[in-house]
Amino acid sequence: MSSAQRTPDPGQRIDIPAVPNLRDIGGYPTATGGRVRRGQLYRSTDLTHLQGADLERFADLGVRVVFDLRTADERAAEPDVVPEGTEVVVCDVLQDRTGAAPALVLQALGDPAAAERLFGDGRSAQLFEGGYREIVSLPSALGAYRAFFTTMAEDVSRPALFHCTTGKDRTGWAAAATLLLLGVSEADVFHDYELTNRDLLPALKPLFEQFRAAGGDPVLLEPVFGVQPAYLRSALDEMDQRFGSIESYFADGLGIGPDEQRRSREALVEP
Repeated sequence: MSSAQRTPDPGQRIDIPAVPNLRDIGGYPTATGGRVRRGQLYRSTDLTHLQGADLERFADLGVRVVFDLRTADERAAEPDVVPEGTEVVVCDVLQDRTGAAPALVLQALGDPAAAERLFGDGRSAQLFEGGYREIVSLPSALGAYRAFFTTMAEDVSRPALFHCTTGKDRTGWAAAATLLLLGVSEADVFHDYELTNRDLLPALKPLFEQFRAAGGDPVLLEPVFGVQPAYLRSALDEMDQRFGSIESYFADGLGIGPDEQRRSREALVEP
């Protein structure tokens, strides 16, 4: 097979500049000897900046439903732009969360001293590890992911794309939970998760340079705008403590029972 004909590796970046961190989560092998179907599920940042050629390229993906995992404030500040005929379904994961973490992050970008207070000395890791536990356990998160998984499992809803703001945390858990349910190994799940550092951080270089110009150390921002395995590990630990397994998370946490889980596997895994 020539290089032109070779099937791309899982996790290959889809090059649409207005939507960094965009990739197909298909292609990963499963425990049953199958492979997650390509061209069915995509993950990304928000779709606020789609226009012109980028919008046309996005339309070529054939996405029928976009699942927006962001809060009402995030959606109001940066509304999605989607091709005509694409449905947007809101699944607000953090609706029940108290505090203003996104606002604090934005404020810190213009104030290196505030950023140091928020994120220095390992505080960013503590912040995100706690946040990932909420992504698994908040009532709003359970409701949002139930809506996402039940709707996404319907053939008429795919191809589908799911996203939050940067496509790494709420989106990261949606991708991880999907792949685990389909029988993808934990090693491959972490591989897909950590590709955000490859795909997103370079796109944020202007933001990092702006922070440097204000007197800040860009290294401080890497664990804030990138991902670390410990973040996803916290979510998995929360899932194990509360539910015991990925199947029980779906059944007891999301109300998606064994029969529905099996139908999802049949729809999204090719032999």
